[in-house]
Formats: sequence, structure tokens, C-alpha cells
Amino acid sequence: MAKYIFVTGGVASSLGKGITAASLGRLLKARGYSVTIQKFDPYLNVDPGTMNPYQHGEVFVTEDGMETDLDLGHYERFIDENLTRYSSVTSGQIFYAVLDRERSGGYNGGTVQIIPHVTNEIKDKLYRIAHDRDVVITEIGGTIGDIEGQSFIEAIRQFQWEVPRGDVLFIHVSLLPYLKSSQELKTKPTQHSVKQLQSQGIQPNMLVCRSDYPVPQEMREKLAQFCNVPAKYIIQNLDAETLYEVPLMLEGEGFADKVCEALGLEIREPDLRDWREVVERFRRPEREVTIALVGKYIQLHDAYLSVAEALRHGGIAHRAHVNIQWVQADDLTEEGANLDEIFANVDGILVPGGFGSRGVEGKMLAAKYAREHNIPYLGICLGLQIAVIEFMRNVCGLKGADSTEFNPDTPDPVIDIMEDQKGKVQTGGTMRLGHYRCALKPGTKARELYGTDAVEERHRHRFEFNNRYLNAMEAHGMIASGRNEERDLVEMVELKEHPWFVACQFHPEFKSRPNRPHPLFAGLIGAALEH
Repeated sequence: MAKYIFVTGGVASSLGKGITAASLGRLLKARGYSVTIQKFDPYLNVDPGTMNPYQHGEVFVTEDGMETDLDLGHYERFIDENLTRYSSVTSGQIFYAVLDRERSGGYNGGTVQIIPHVTNEIKDKLYRIAHDRDVVITEIGGTIGDIEGQSFIEAIRQFQWEVPRGDVLFIHVSLLPYLKSSQELKTKPTQHSVKQLQSQGIQPNMLVCRSDYPVPQEMREKLAQFCNVPAKYIIQNLDAETLYEVPLMLEGEGFADKVCEALGLEIREPDLRDWREVVERFRRPEREVTIALVGKYIQLHDAYLSVAEALRHGGIAHRAHVNIQWVQADDLTEEGANLDEIFANVDGILVPGGFGSRGVEGKMLAAKYAREHNIPYLGICLGLQIAVIEFMRNVCGLKGADSTEFNPDTPDPVIDIMEDQKGKVQTGGTMRLGHYRCALKPGTKARELYGTDAVEERHRHRFEFNNRYLNAMEAHGMIASGRNEERDLVEMVELKEHPWFVACQFHPEFKSRPNRPHPLFAGLIGAALEH
């Protein structure tokens, strides 16, 4: 029987429930327990795949092709496990399933209601994910009191009485604001948040208090009195220099041991040596490198969260601090002075994935600058496509080369829509998603970086390289170094006569871990350091 941990949030959003859940997962895994993590998101979208990044940050993709909340990226990076579609549950999915069943006569003519039908559907997601796991950690998105989250709160309230007593633990993450005028932390917002949770039938077993300042013992005892939580189960969670320090800070609070105690699990000595090494390498770098990240959502760093983290992982591999220079693609112009000024002090250039025509010409200029000035370049998804277009225009002489995504009437569609994407009307969840095999060509940088003949990587795209132009491209020096043999799809390209110019159709950032940096990101940082 699995043990279940539910993480709720109070007072304010963006407190770090996801990092708290991920950190706890890391600490329990370090004690030898098998762990999985799940996110309940109250929004009515089926998934975030159709959302503007300004609404929801990046879209993370699982191995089995589910478009999910960016918190799943944190979960995977911290617990070093590949999660599945069952780790991402939205209100949209729940209502979609209930209504589909009703239309199919699945409720035998009965009245369909929030209780029991919606709550039963939610609980089914909990039972489904628990297979062969010691611990299931479920984060409830949003903040206690949000009307859209009430179905999930009611479902976990019911759930606690359906499994053996002692197998469920409720952890409430709340804010202790600091008032400059009185120079003190205030507990009242957390007290009210806990009362709101109690009014919905849930008594938290632990409080994790987010704070800018240490939480003194007398304040923990005060919270214990007002919130019906033992003082020893009130944990402080302070801001950290890096997210990867949070598990070690919570370990210093005895967080995981107290969770094991509350759940009746054996308290074991953790093995955190690799994690401590990660933090040590991050905090005490020996070198420094600057990577220009060229995108169109630069004001919102969360739109490229996994890419930024993967760059930092590459830095950890080389004991190097990675400075990310955020470059707005629209700001790049044909004038050489503009490019020389922007890229004057960069050691590498990265163009990440994206959709739409805005900023595409600027991204091509970035790829061209990297190509002509021998600056290490990594292109991801759209970053491969624009590198190919730029190369076909300026090296192969096909001045009209383009993608049919940007110019349906281009005379040379070197990037074209995939055959199985043609005619699709719905946009949600219909792209080429999830992991696919990529065979690597011997003697290439790709083969050298990975150290193996074939890999499996995650995808999220509709457009692909048009093989009609493969011979022309390779004749001029850009070779296909990785291919999906089943579909005859070009997955990777690189320049033969360039120190380090590699691009991939897939998204390697989704598989990078702080203790196991992805080879392409480690390779980019290594090449940038040499540059």
C-alpha cells in the first residue's frame, strides 16, 4: 500500500509548493523509497498546450507525450524519474471525462453531480498512479479558498477516509509575511489559511512556512496553538541561492524524517552525496561562461525554464557559472553593428523552440552570426528549423527558402508540415509529442556527445525538415547527424566545418537533470568554455 502526501498552499500563489513537493520527493528517494509526484491543476483547460506562455510559462512534455504544467519539470529534475500523463490532472480533463461518460450512457441515466461523479474521477487518478510506489506526492494547484479548486479539495477530503488510517499526510505551504513597519513576521494570514482548509474538512498535519527570515521557536509554538499542528511539525522554508539547495535546507529542518515518522515509515539514513556535489559545484564554480538565449518571450523567463535549468546543469558538469544573456529576437537587425554589440561578450548562442513568425528573422540572424563567427550554437526545435532556413538561403543560394509555417507560398519549403499533421483542425494535444528514437551518424559531434548509436528524445512540433533538400544541404556542409529511421525524419543537423554548431528537432532540455546534465547542454558549455 502506498502512502499519500497532499501539498496545499495558502495566503498567496507562487510560494513554491512545487519545489517543496519536489524536494520532499528527493529526500524520500535518498532514503530508498520509491516516489512519484502528481499535480492537480484547477484550470478548465485540458492541458496548458494551447496557453500563451505569458499565462502559464513553458509547456513541459512527458515521455508519453502529455503537455503539462512546468512544475512537472521540477518534479523530474529533483526526483530523477520520468513521469507520465497520470502525473498531470486538470479540471478540464476531469470534466471532459465525466461528460464523455455521460454522453455515452455510462451513468445509467442518473443525475451527474460534482459529488460523487467528479470527485470519484479525481480519486481514480490517485489510485491509478500509486502502482508499485511507496509514496505518492500530490500537489494541489492554486491557493486554498479558490473556487475552482474546491472539487480537488473535496476529493482528497474523501480520499483520506478510503485508505487505511495513517497512510495520508496533509502538508500546507503558507506564507509568513514580514512587515517592515513593525519589523516582524506575521502569523495571522497563515492562521486564516489553515482555518479555511479546516472549514473544508482537512486538518493539515504539517506546516511549511515560506519566509524571508528565520522562524523562531516561539512563533512555531504560536502557530501550533492556533493551527492544531504540533510545533515539531512546523517547518521553515527560507529563500535559497539556487532551487537545488532547498532539499538540503529542508533536510536540515528534519523535514523528511518527520514525514516518515508521521506516516509510520522507517526512518533511514539518506544518501545525498550526489545532490550535495551538485550544490557544491553550483555554489563554487571555477570558471564562467556567457550564453545568449535568443527568444521572443524574453521578458518571461519561465517560458524557457527547462532550457535555462539545462544550461545551468551543463555548467555544473564543467564547474562553470553560466550567465544567461536574454536576447529579444525582435531586437536583432541586419546591421552588423547591432549584432556585434549584442553578441560581443557571448561564448555561445542558443535558439530554443517556439511557434509563429514573430522574431523568426532575428533568430535567423543569431544563427547566421554564430555560423559566420565560429561561436558555439545549439538550436532546439524551431532553433533547428531557422538554422536550416538561414543556411539554405545564404550558403546554398535558395533565397526564397522558408518554412510553410511562416510562408505557405514559399518556392523552397525546406521546412514543411508533417504528413500526419495536415488537415488537423484541433490544436490541443495534436502535435508530434513524446519520445521517439533518433539514430546517430558515426563520426559526428552528435554521436560523440551521446556516446551511443541511438537515443530517445521528447518532441513537440508540427513541422519538419523537407528531405527533398537533404542532398543540397549536405553538399554544402550541413549534415544530418541524427535521424528517425522509422519516419525517415531528420532529427539533428550540424556543420562539418564549424567548431560546434549542433541543432536538434527534439527538446533535450526536458531530459536534463542537475546530477545528470544532458549531453547537448554539457557539450555546448564545454565548447563555449573553449571558445
